Amino acid sequence: MKLKAIIQRMFESFIFIIVSTWILLAILIYFFQPKLIFFPHKELEATPALISLQYEDIALTTIDGEVINGWWLPHAESRATLLFLHGNAGNISHRLDSINIFHQLGLSVLIIDYRGYGKSTGEPSEQGTYIDAETAWHYLLKEKNIKSDNIIVFGRSLGGAVATGLAEKHAAAGLIVESSFTSIADMGKHYYPYLPTRLLARIKYSSIDRIANIKSPTLFIHSKQDEVIPYKYGKQLFNEALKETTTTKLFLDTIGNHNDGFLLSGKQYIDGLNSFITDIVQK
Repeated sequence: MKLKAIIQRMFESFIFIIVSTWILLAILIYFFQPKLIFFPHKELEATPALISLQYEDIALTTIDGEVINGWWLPHAESRATLLFLHGNAGNISHRLDSINIFHQLGLSVLIIDYRGYGKSTGEPSEQGTYIDAETAWHYLLKEKNIKSDNIIVFGRSLGGAVATGLAEKHAAAGLIVESSFTSIADMGKHYYPYLPTRLLARIKYSSIDRIANIKSPTLFIHSKQDEVIPYKYGKQLFNEALKETTTTKLFLDTIGNHNDGFLLSGKQYIDGLNSFITDIVQK
């Protein structure tokens, strides 16, 4: 009987440890969510001058008083302007390869750092990124006198969710969503399948609830080898977008991992972008 009691206590202790660990992990994820999602890098490691592109360093003030840093890269024979919303890590200086591709495609580019990234002030937040994107949009309209039907909104990874939020509010010439996800809750479920991520997700970025409301032509890009954001989420976004039938919705399969796939895909990626841009740009 004594051995049975000892085993019972050990089992109860084991269950207590498991439950306590589960609760502690859930609490940590709930309260420290921003630290799990945003990975800003403050120091700019290069500028477009490194790839021989002329640019203007800009500072935009948001409606809530933050100063957002960015680069404006005009193209001498611009056929459209691309608003570049980057992913959750690094800063604008880590996107020179993409900037160069868009320049070669004949696009002027405005790329911004969200609050808390690079030289931008403040701390990153979901609502803050939406405000920052909105600020950049209005800069193009009001300061650069560019019409909305000549602006393409581009978002990669987390930037795809920010771009989707912007495109739901404003009729852009087109939207490009690259290597992005359906929602933070779905990403949480992918990485923490044993936790109630839908209850824990204070940060939403629920693109899946917005995408069918967007009436701009949209191109989705994703690689089956993406090790960070599963390919299935890109496909789910695309399938949901098809519910809006008035404009073109396209999907471009690429190869390679999450961060370098656009480079590894090479001509396939560039040709896909070019075809989409050519179709949507006002003649």
